Amino acid sequence: MPPRNPNQSRSNSFIPYLAFIIFCAIFVFKVDIIISQTIFAARRNVEIDSSAPTIVIGNGTFHRHFIVSWGESRARILENGELLELSLDKLSGSGFESKKEFIFGKIDMQIKLVPGDSAGTVTTYYLSSEGDHHDEIDFEFLGNSSGNPYTLHTNVFSQGKGEREQQFFLWFDPTQDFHKYTILWNPKCIIFYVDGIPIREFKNLERRGVPFPKDQPMRIYSSLWDAEEWATQGGRVKTNWTLAPFTAGYTNFSAQACIWSYRTKSSACNSNDFKSKRWLKTGLDSRSRAQMKRLQKKHMVYDYCKDKWRFRKGPGRECRFH
Repeated sequence: MPPRNPNQSRSNSFIPYLAFIIFCAIFVFKVDIIISQTIFAARRNVEIDSSAPTIVIGNGTFHRHFIVSWGESRARILENGELLELSLDKLSGSGFESKKEFIFGKIDMQIKLVPGDSAGTVTTYYLSSEGDHHDEIDFEFLGNSSGNPYTLHTNVFSQGKGEREQQFFLWFDPTQDFHKYTILWNPKCIIFYVDGIPIREFKNLERRGVPFPKDQPMRIYSSLWDAEEWATQGGRVKTNWTLAPFTAGYTNFSAQACIWSYRTKSSACNSNDFKSKRWLKTGLDSRSRAQMKRLQKKHMVYDYCKDKWRFRKGPGRECRFH
């Protein structure tokens, strides 16, 4: 037998130790990832007492009920949690989201939009579930060049299908002061309000074969981002980055809502709430609907139900029952 190489023997003796060190490093790395994910999930889904069927969230409680989801320092919570500001520069926009999810609710938010030349910018405020067949209820504010009105863009998604846009020119300057934007979502209908005035109603027409959002819990989202390729006059007017950063403000958030519990996989609202809580069973009466129709006639600038060029085979079935 040829003599064993002493260097080879020494090298072989280190192999188990090296393997052990590599295993430990991988184990510590995976544990660190799991801990980070657990902390983030807990931050988003921390449970509050849901023994009460509905909640009324106090005004200005952004610290307790929202997290900044992207944009880092471009999103700031100020004035002891009573004001939240989002900003947009050429590198990034910003956004926030609610810690809780809801099935049905009346959500109020006062928003002050980007002033001056806001062309190319989009400020959003909406409810959305997750997944490919998600539900969504949208307020989007499309900026414009100085002196031209903002376009208020609304949309409703049910089971992943949208293309239900209605757009309005606002009848006031939304950059000079805060104005209240409300989403009412209950089993009967979805109603969009501006300063307490209904501007749009989407009825539950499931009996007519129209899907309606009612089974998927939705979170509140808001963002300020750059959409200069399409937002202003079809993308013809671009963002003037010399004016950046662009800033929008949020305040006086409140909600009456059925909180979704991940622990019980159910809503906090019960059958008594659906009978007694007005916001859970209300719709537009004849007077409010007439008020909405007058506003639409004067301020609506786009209605998907009337777009014969886009929908050659006709728009959604719900348009027959406006």
